[in-house]
Amino acid sequence: MFDDVREAFRDLLRRTPPSGDARRSIVAQMRETLVQARMGLDDLRKGVEETQTRLKRERAELETVRRRKQLAAGINDAETVALAERYEKQHTERVALLERKLETQEAELAMVEREVGEMNAEFKLAAAGGTPGVSAGSGPNASSGDLDAAAEAAAEDAMGNDAGLRSELDGLARARRRAEAESSAEEKLAALKRRMGK
Repeated sequence: MFDDVREAFRDLLRRTPPSGDARRSIVAQMRETLVQARMGLDDLRKGVEETQTRLKRERAELETVRRRKQLAAGINDAETVALAERYEKQHTERVALLERKLETQEAELAMVEREVGEMNAEFKLAAAGGTPGVSAGSGPNASSGDLDAAAEAAAEDAMGNDAGLRSELDGLARARRRAEAESSAEEKLAALKRRMGK
Protein backbone atom coordinates (compact mmCIF):
# COMPACT_ATOMS: atom_id res chain seq x y z
CA MET A 1 0.00 0.00 0.00
CA PHE A 2 2.75 2.46 0.93
CA ASP A 3 4.52 1.80 -2.39
CA ASP A 4 1.44 3.06 -4.25
CA VAL A 5 1.28 6.20 -2.10
CA ARG A 6 4.99 6.88 -2.57
CA GLU A 7 4.73 6.40 -6.35
CA ALA A 8 1.71 8.73 -6.53
CA PHE A 9 3.65 11.37 -4.61
CA ARG A 10 6.67 11.07 -6.92
CA ASP A 11 4.41 11.34 -9.94
CA LEU A 12 2.98 14.57 -8.52
CA LEU A 13 6.52 15.89 -7.99
CA ARG A 14 7.38 15.25 -11.62
CA ARG A 15 4.22 17.01 -12.82
CA THR A 16 4.51 20.13 -10.63
CA PRO A 17 4.56 23.25 -12.85
CA PRO A 18 6.52 26.37 -11.81
CA SER A 19 3.46 28.43 -10.80
CA GLY A 20 -0.25 29.08 -11.16
CA ASP A 21 -3.49 27.27 -10.36
CA ALA A 22 -2.18 23.96 -11.70
CA ARG A 23 0.70 24.12 -9.22
CA ARG A 24 -1.68 24.85 -6.32
CA SER A 25 -3.85 21.92 -7.35
CA ILE A 26 -0.88 19.55 -7.48
CA VAL A 27 0.42 20.83 -4.12
CA ALA A 28 -3.04 20.11 -2.65
CA GLN A 29 -2.90 16.58 -4.09
CA MET A 30 0.60 16.18 -2.65
CA ARG A 31 -0.80 17.17 0.76
CA GLU A 32 -3.52 14.53 0.53
CA THR A 33 -1.00 11.90 -0.57
CA LEU A 34 1.26 12.85 2.34
CA VAL A 35 -1.68 12.46 4.73
CA GLN A 36 -2.27 8.95 3.35
CA ALA A 37 1.43 8.18 3.82
CA ARG A 38 1.26 9.33 7.45
CA MET A 39 -1.78 7.14 8.03
CA GLY A 40 0.13 4.20 6.54
CA LEU A 41 3.00 5.02 8.89
CA ASP A 42 0.60 4.97 11.84
CA ASP A 43 -0.61 1.53 10.72
CA LEU A 44 2.97 0.26 10.57
CA ARG A 45 3.69 1.58 14.07
CA LYS A 46 0.54 -0.09 15.35
CA GLY A 47 1.60 -3.38 13.70
CA VAL A 48 4.99 -3.20 15.45
CA GLU A 49 3.29 -2.56 18.81
CA GLU A 50 0.91 -5.49 18.29
CA THR A 51 3.76 -7.84 17.40
CA GLN A 52 5.74 -6.67 20.44
CA THR A 53 2.71 -7.40 22.64
CA ARG A 54 2.20 -10.85 21.10
CA LEU A 55 5.91 -11.65 21.46
CA LYS A 56 5.90 -10.63 25.12
CA ARG A 57 2.83 -12.80 25.77
CA GLU A 58 4.35 -15.75 23.89
CA ARG A 59 7.61 -15.48 25.85
CA ALA A 60 5.64 -15.48 29.11
CA GLU A 61 3.75 -18.61 27.97
CA LEU A 62 7.05 -20.28 27.09
CA GLU A 63 8.48 -19.51 30.54
CA THR A 64 5.33 -20.90 32.20
CA VAL A 65 5.54 -24.14 30.20
CA ARG A 66 9.23 -24.55 31.05
CA ARG A 67 8.54 -23.97 34.72
CA ARG A 68 5.72 -26.56 34.68
CA LYS A 69 7.96 -29.04 32.87
CA GLN A 70 10.65 -28.59 35.50
CA LEU A 71 8.15 -29.08 38.34
CA ALA A 72 6.73 -32.20 36.65
CA ALA A 73 10.24 -33.59 36.17
CA GLY A 74 10.89 -32.96 39.86
CA ILE A 75 8.03 -35.26 40.85
CA ASN A 76 8.73 -37.80 38.06
CA ASP A 77 5.46 -37.10 36.21
CA ALA A 78 6.53 -38.36 32.76
CA GLU A 79 3.15 -37.72 31.14
CA THR A 80 3.12 -34.06 32.18
CA VAL A 81 6.77 -33.66 31.13
CA ALA A 82 5.98 -35.04 27.66
CA LEU A 83 2.99 -32.72 27.31
CA ALA A 84 5.03 -29.74 28.51
CA GLU A 85 7.77 -30.57 26.00
CA ARG A 86 5.24 -30.53 23.18
CA TYR A 87 3.92 -27.12 24.24
CA GLU A 88 7.45 -25.85 24.82
CA LYS A 89 8.31 -26.70 21.21
CA GLN A 90 5.21 -24.90 19.92
CA HIS A 91 5.87 -21.77 21.97
CA THR A 92 9.57 -21.76 21.01
CA GLU A 93 8.63 -21.85 17.32
CA ARG A 94 6.10 -19.05 17.80
CA VAL A 95 8.64 -16.89 19.67
CA ALA A 96 11.20 -17.39 16.88
CA LEU A 97 8.61 -16.53 14.23
CA LEU A 98 7.42 -13.42 16.08
CA GLU A 99 11.03 -12.27 16.60
CA ARG A 100 11.68 -12.49 12.85
CA LYS A 101 8.39 -10.75 12.10
CA LEU A 102 9.19 -7.95 14.56
CA GLU A 103 12.66 -7.47 13.09
CA THR A 104 11.17 -7.17 9.59
CA GLN A 105 8.42 -4.79 10.74
CA GLU A 106 10.91 -2.55 12.57
CA ALA A 107 13.17 -2.38 9.49
CA GLU A 108 10.17 -1.53 7.28
CA LEU A 109 9.01 1.11 9.76
CA ALA A 110 12.45 2.77 9.83
CA MET A 111 12.57 2.83 6.02
CA VAL A 112 9.05 4.24 5.68
CA GLU A 113 9.71 6.87 8.38
CA ARG A 114 12.71 8.09 6.34
CA GLU A 115 10.67 8.14 3.14
CA VAL A 116 7.77 10.01 4.74
CA GLY A 117 10.29 12.51 6.13
CA GLU A 118 11.65 13.03 2.61
CA MET A 119 8.12 13.38 1.21
CA ASN A 120 7.32 15.94 3.91
CA ALA A 121 10.43 17.96 2.99
CA GLU A 122 9.50 17.82 -0.72
CA PHE A 123 5.95 18.93 0.08
CA LYS A 124 7.17 21.86 2.17
CA LEU A 125 9.52 22.92 -0.60
CA ALA A 126 6.78 22.69 -3.25
CA ALA A 127 4.29 24.51 -0.99
CA ALA A 128 6.83 27.33 -0.52
CA GLY A 129 7.26 27.65 -4.28
CA GLY A 130 10.62 25.88 -4.42
CA THR A 131 11.76 23.46 -7.06
CA PRO A 132 10.02 20.12 -6.53
CA GLY A 133 12.08 16.96 -6.66
CA VAL A 134 14.88 18.53 -4.62
CA SER A 135 14.70 17.42 -1.01
CA ALA A 136 15.12 20.01 1.70
CA GLY A 137 18.72 20.05 2.76
CA SER A 138 20.04 18.76 -0.57
CA GLY A 139 19.36 21.48 -3.12
CA PRO A 140 20.97 24.85 -3.75
CA ASN A 141 18.01 26.72 -2.30
CA ALA A 142 17.76 24.48 0.77
CA SER A 143 20.48 26.31 2.66
CA SER A 144 18.36 29.43 2.96
CA GLY A 145 16.78 29.85 6.40
CA ASP A 146 14.16 32.11 4.83
CA LEU A 147 13.07 29.33 2.48
CA ASP A 148 12.83 26.85 5.36
CA ALA A 149 10.64 29.26 7.32
CA ALA A 150 8.51 30.00 4.26
CA ALA A 151 8.17 26.28 3.56
CA GLU A 152 7.08 25.64 7.15
CA ALA A 153 4.48 28.41 6.98
CA ALA A 154 3.16 27.31 3.59
CA ALA A 155 2.95 23.69 4.71
CA GLU A 156 1.11 24.64 7.89
CA ASP A 157 -1.36 26.70 5.85
CA ALA A 158 -1.84 23.89 3.37
CA MET A 159 -2.27 21.23 6.05
CA GLY A 160 -4.21 23.22 8.61
CA ASN A 161 -6.83 25.23 6.76
CA ASP A 162 -8.79 22.35 5.28
CA ALA A 163 -11.55 21.61 7.80
CA GLY A 164 -13.15 19.10 5.42
CA LEU A 165 -9.96 17.09 5.19
CA ARG A 166 -9.52 17.19 8.96
CA SER A 167 -13.09 15.95 9.42
CA GLU A 168 -12.52 13.18 6.88
CA LEU A 169 -9.34 12.10 8.66
CA ASP A 170 -11.18 12.01 11.99
CA GLY A 171 -13.88 9.86 10.41
CA LEU A 172 -11.29 7.49 8.94
CA ALA A 173 -9.54 7.23 12.30
CA ARG A 174 -12.82 6.38 14.04
CA ALA A 175 -13.66 3.76 11.41
CA ARG A 176 -10.20 2.23 11.74
CA ARG A 177 -10.47 2.07 15.56
CA ARG A 178 -13.89 0.43 15.26
CA ALA A 179 -12.58 -2.14 12.75
CA GLU A 180 -9.58 -2.89 14.98
CA ALA A 181 -11.84 -3.37 18.00
CA GLU A 182 -14.05 -5.77 16.03
CA SER A 183 -11.01 -7.66 14.74
CA SER A 184 -9.57 -7.92 18.25
CA ALA A 185 -12.88 -9.23 19.58
CA GLU A 186 -13.02 -11.84 16.81
CA GLU A 187 -9.44 -12.95 17.56
CA LYS A 188 -10.21 -13.30 21.26
CA LEU A 189 -13.35 -15.29 20.50
CA ALA A 190 -11.44 -17.61 18.14
CA ALA A 191 -8.71 -18.10 20.78
CA LEU A 192 -11.33 -18.88 23.41
CA LYS A 193 -12.98 -21.42 21.11
CA ARG A 194 -9.62 -23.08 20.45
CA ARG A 195 -8.94 -23.35 24.17
CA MET A 196 -12.37 -24.86 24.73
CA GLY A 197 -11.76 -27.34 21.90
CA LYS A 198 -14.60 -26.15 19.65
